[in-house]
Amino acid sequence: MPEQLILDLPHVKAQGAEDFLVGASNQEAVDMIQCWPVWPSSSMVICGPQSVGKSHLVNMWQLRSKALIICASNLDENIAGQLDPGRPVAVEDLHNGIASEKALFYRLNMAREHNSNLLITSRQMPAELQLKLPDLNSRLRAIPVTKILFPDDLLLQNLLIKLFHDRQLHVKPEIVKYIMLHMERSAKAASQVVSEIDRLAFSTRRKVTRALVLEVIHKLFPLPY
Repeated sequence: MPEQLILDLPHVKAQGAEDFLVGASNQEAVDMIQCWPVWPSSSMVICGPQSVGKSHLVNMWQLRSKALIICASNLDENIAGQLDPGRPVAVEDLHNGIASEKALFYRLNMAREHNSNLLITSRQMPAELQLKLPDLNSRLRAIPVTKILFPDDLLLQNLLIKLFHDRQLHVKPEIVKYIMLHMERSAKAASQVVSEIDRLAFSTRRKVTRALVLEVIHKLFPLPY
């Protein structure tokens, strides 16, 4: 059967606290968000690989704190100077580079001086970042870091179920377990697998079977899993 022409429409991602899956790999980061505003420091860092839930945690924190969210690559001195010094701010994706190191250093100072908070996310530890401003480098190294690790088996299984649910796909438990046996074991891979299964199942009007899953696995990963 020829594939059906489809539009690449965005699906709705659940981003509330009740939709975040908690396991051993992310418990510390979840506890930190839930403990706000009682933090050990005015600024905190969440560090972890791609697609493990850093942005979801930032969104959860925004709901609690009314924080402004900005990408590090957009944070320049002009923007930093216009922000309310007392408003909590989340700076995402520090690993992608900073528009202005002076602007980030300024926000760190504002958070401390105005009894506010700054939450930073990154795929790299602060000590691994290539920074030119010595004061910023030393300040970031002194900030408490909460790590998110790759998901364990139970969390990965629940993540797959959630991703299918977000796309309104009903998949049998044995299919989920089959996917886990053959996929690359990471949150990023889980997202890719579910997205491609959704696309292929819809375009070919097929049910999500082992055969369809295996097609997706072979397409996405050059090595067998």
